[in-house]
Amino acid sequence: MGKFKVVEKFVSINGEAKCAGELACFIRFAGCNLNCSYCDTKWANEKNAPYEIMSEEEIYAYIKETEIKNVTLTGGEPLLQENMGRLLKILSKDKELRIEIETNGGVALDEFIDIGDNITFTMDYKLPGSGMNAYMIMDNYRLLRNSDTVKFVVSDKNDLDVAKKIIEDYNLVNRVTVYLSSSFTRIEPRDIVDYM
Repeated sequence: MGKFKVVEKFVSINGEAKCAGELACFIRFAGCNLNCSYCDTKWANEKNAPYEIMSEEEIYAYIKETEIKNVTLTGGEPLLQENMGRLLKILSKDKELRIEIETNGGVALDEFIDIGDNITFTMDYKLPGSGMNAYMIMDNYRLLRNSDTVKFVVSDKNDLDVAKKIIEDYNLVNRVTVYLSSSFTRIEPRDIVDYM
């Protein structure tokens, strides 16, 4: 039985990716391998962040108890959790569930990508403004499927130029859903729209 560090679990309206505007059951895991300049969940990544230990069976039971079909596994970085593959195999067997994994692009997807067809990935590409650009695992972008999403959080014009290059180099708009969003207070959303 796996043990998972869960810092919070809750039901809310999904604010991004393909299920935006729909109810989702969120499971937030502790810890991250990156330290983005604009991170909005740094508290969950601290070594002393409060968490509860849950097994994969307890996580699945909580999800079913909510009666919500959309499940978002987030963090921190959920794919760093030991035994995440086991949890995903359990969740993938329940075809009523749609599992979205929010991942930072700095963890290899190859052991997770083919676990189940009801599992999708919303993967960040950390642009230079994040301070974490050097940690991107570029092979991940070749593995993504049309059910997946790539998200770019943009801080400035340079970030837009880099995002454009990655989108073109990996033919992302023809393979996955692509989102660009603004890093709060760093760039005006209208500047991103004008650039596009």
